[in-house]
Amino acid sequence: MITRESANEARKMTAKMLGKAGVVLTPEEYPNLEITDFGLGKLINTGLQLFTYVNTPRYCAKDLVLFPRQTCAEHRHPPVDAGNPGKQETFRCRMGIVYLYVEGEPTPNPQAVPPEGDEPFYTAWHEVVLRPGEQYTISPNTRHWFQAGDEGAVVSEFSSLSLDDKDLFTDPRIVRVQSE
Repeated sequence: MITRESANEARKMTAKMLGKAGVVLTPEEYPNLEITDFGLGKLINTGLQLFTYVNTPRYCAKDLVLFPRQTCAEHRHPPVDAGNPGKQETFRCRMGIVYLYVEGEPTPNPQAVPPEGDEPFYTAWHEVVLRPGEQYTISPNTRHWFQAGDEGAVVSEFSSLSLDDKDLFTDPRIVRVQSE
């Protein structure tokens, strides 16, 4: 679990990266930056920083921040009930490079490397490289994971309803919880 001090430091770095990408947060929004290490205690290697603008039953908009070579662990957004087939999301890269991996034909010589010791929990190897201005839509219930390039990345996510507590991670050790 991430410490309050580590979360505060990550929040500062996140706000700085968002600013470089042209995203302005109000003083009231800053405390709402979510910092998650997925319960693994390795934020710099496996983690994600998020700011959610809106999340309603109809749509969701977030900015995702990844520190250099930070990885968001493999997961999928499964059907929740008869009326919800799972989250569909579109990623649009705003800054940096994002290596996105989805189910499909494995890419020879992928650019990303799973965090050391966690390799068995990364099974989707079809690589999609997103640079600023490029986007990709992930269908519901599709296994995927992503990693920033050497400079880190900022990605806007536009999706249907986001139910983070319903996400299914390949790594059974992961608990999708907020840092504090």
